[in-house]
Formats: sequence, structure tokens, C-alpha cells
Amino acid sequence: MSRLRAWAELLRLPALFTVPGDALAGVAAGAGRPGPRALLAVGCSLCLYEAGMALNDWADRAEDAVERPHRPIPSGRVRPAAALAAACAFTAAGLALAARAGRPALAVAVPLAAAVWSYDLGLKRTPAGPGAMAAARGLDLLLGAAAGTGRVRPALVPAALLGTHTLAVTAVSRQETRTGSPLAPLAALTTTALLARALPPRPPTLLGTALAVGYAGTAARPYLHAALNPSPPLTQRAVGAGIRATIPLQAALAARAGATATALATVALGPPARWLARRVSVT
Repeated sequence: MSRLRAWAELLRLPALFTVPGDALAGVAAGAGRPGPRALLAVGCSLCLYEAGMALNDWADRAEDAVERPHRPIPSGRVRPAAALAAACAFTAAGLALAARAGRPALAVAVPLAAAVWSYDLGLKRTPAGPGAMAAARGLDLLLGAAAGTGRVRPALVPAALLGTHTLAVTAVSRQETRTGSPLAPLAALTTTALLARALPPRPPTLLGTALAVGYAGTAARPYLHAALNPSPPLTQRAVGAGIRATIPLQAALAARAGATATALATVALGPPARWLARRVSVT
């Protein structure tokens, strides 16, 4: 059990619930319906996300030994070689699933995998880090559109909205291990408010409005607390809230495209994500 828990921490399993909605929102944006190829895209997304989680801890093992000695690799519960092997295996599996979903899906999955590896192996420590993470999340949504309909153009706006949210969360996460500036959480709070206002469809629907409010409500208060007191515990709490807010955001994007069933299925991932997050950290 201790070994399973170590891998659950390494792979940040609660955050995995935030992944399927990317591809599902992409399918909805392209006016497609979830089918076998969409499910393959979801599987690809899950694999590439977990590849990024494993690779992240492998790349950060020296830094974590100082700042997060409880993490699986510095604590000795997971060997560095095993984490790197897992990252490679997840990447290969993800690309194989994308290939089964069709050439358009593979054409998006390849740069998505490249973005994941580039971020973890160097870009995250540069000013380009948040932008690289935002690009990866946007590509993940486009992957669903490419697999579902073969066209990504209708999904460009939803991908940009999801990428903007990810940019804000990633900027906040860069100071989660130290006392930082209130500017990043304030910027994230402002971004959340603007996105929530842009999410409901025209004309507004009850479901779309409720999901937009739910998205803002999930992230706004933790961002505000982190802005008022940018300490590591409150910043980490804000990052966790921002990650969880991805689910109602994805659901709102699906509702915006008129895919009510997809929106409801996506938002249903929220409760198990919250339950698991009480047991395994998402940051």
C-alpha cells in the first residue's frame, strides 16, 4: 500500500480528473459526439498528463530534496529511474492511442508531447514556462477536436480560454514553495473573473451560467487569500483550487458549444477529484 501511495503522489492522481474534460470540450467545440476516437483522445490525454507528472518529479529531484523532501523520489519511495521509465512509457502509450484515433489526432499529440517534455526539462524555470504549460493544455483540447471531427479550427477559441486559465494557475504555482508577490494571485483572480464572464453562451442558458459561476467560485476565494497573504500554504491551496476549477471550466466550454450531456458528464468528475484530493496532494 505504501508503494501504491507513493506512485499516487508522484502521478498526482486527483489532478487526473481534470484531464478528460479537455478532449471532451474539444469534441463539443467541433460539434462532434463522443465516440471511439474521442475516447482514444481521452486516453492519450491521460497518458501524456501522467508522463508530465512523472517527468516533472524526475527533473525536480534535486530541488525537491531541499524544498520538498517528503516527495516520492527524494524520500526514497520511488527510484528516479523508475519515474523516468514511467514518463517514457506513458508518452509512448499516449502517442500510440493518438495514432489509433487518426492522423489529425496524432498531428496534435506529437507537439503536445513535445510541449510536455520541453516544459518539464527546462522551460518551467524560464519566463516561457507558464506559456508552455498553457500551450500544452490548449493543445490537449485541440486533440479532442482533431480526433472527434478531424478539424481544430472550431476549437481554437475554447482552447485559448482554457490556455488562459492554465497560464494564470501556472504563474501562481511558480511561488508555491516560498513567500512571494501578491501580483500573480491577483492576476489569476482577475483572469478568472474575465473568463467566467466570457463563458456563458449567447443567449445565456441556466446550465452555462451555473457552470461559469461554479468555475469562478472554485478558484476566486483561494486566489484572494493568496493575494492577501502570499505564503506557501495559501499559495499551494490556491494552486490546488485553480487545478480543480479546470473541471467546471471544461464543462462550461462544453455547455457553450451546446453539448449539455458532455457538460454534465464533465462536471460529475469534480466530486471524486475533491474526495481524492483530501488524501493525495495535487501540487
